[in-house]
Amino acid sequence: MAPRQTFSYLQHQFAAAGLQPQTRFGQNFLIDLNLVELIAKTAELTPQDVVLEVGTGMGSLTTIMAAQAGHVLTVEIDHFLAPLAQREFERFDNITLMQQDALKSKNQLHPQVVETLVGITQSIPDAKIKLVANLPYNVATPILSNLLDIQPLPTRMVATIQRELAERITAPISCKDYSALSIWIQAQCQAEIVRIMPPAVFWPRPKVDSAILDIRPQSELRSRIEDPHHFHALIRDIFLHRRKFLRSALASAIKDRASKAQVDQILKSMELQPNVRAEELTPEQFIQLDRLVRTMICESSS
Repeated sequence: MAPRQTFSYLQHQFAAAGLQPQTRFGQNFLIDLNLVELIAKTAELTPQDVVLEVGTGMGSLTTIMAAQAGHVLTVEIDHFLAPLAQREFERFDNITLMQQDALKSKNQLHPQVVETLVGITQSIPDAKIKLVANLPYNVATPILSNLLDIQPLPTRMVATIQRELAERITAPISCKDYSALSIWIQAQCQAEIVRIMPPAVFWPRPKVDSAILDIRPQSELRSRIEDPHHFHALIRDIFLHRRKFLRSALASAIKDRASKAQVDQILKSMELQPNVRAEELTPEQFIQLDRLVRTMICESSS
């Protein structure tokens, strides 16, 4: 039976261990059991799935997923909390708990986590990677963003995150929330908000609403991006100057590799006006822009 991660259960467990939730780790525990079940259900887990969970908590979601998936790799940064969760996993032989930070930096997952994840997939025929987690707010953006940089690419990412972040990821063009993150994810995934959740379903209560976000990477979309690392870096650099016109933002982003005349030529070939702004371009247009930039730089260096 999975641990019942209710408010009273968590309070008892923490009190018995002499612990308190750590705000520095972004610990907000989901105490609505129906929503815990909804997260796992949304992921549509199968025995071929290797699940990455970041933020183990007390293992309520972990054990539900272990009963459905081939293997669950769960990562917990809190060295006090990890042993409590480990006790809940003793009857499972398909849960691996790593007590460490899932990130090496804001732009990179921890290599040990990636190596362990890939190693587990190699032991399961036709394995697929999925992220399913109640993500701590303070690591949600880099976890979701950097997972699209690993191989093999996850086939699903279902996560509880801050509502504001979910709306930024799914934002349409010309919207104030439209950003480099929106483009990075929408250029290669389908993403939708499954449920908005009020603070009352968490302990401790956060100050903002949360959301369950369902992200489905699409290989046919991903294949349009010739160099994902270059594409990712380019859009991030452009949106560092989002208040500028695209011409100026792009010129700043590639100033060491191209002249302003070359930037003008790229915009002209895309039939873009000099006063267009970055948030007015679709993900498809950014893919085209990235392709033109890479081609121009390659030709200039040859």
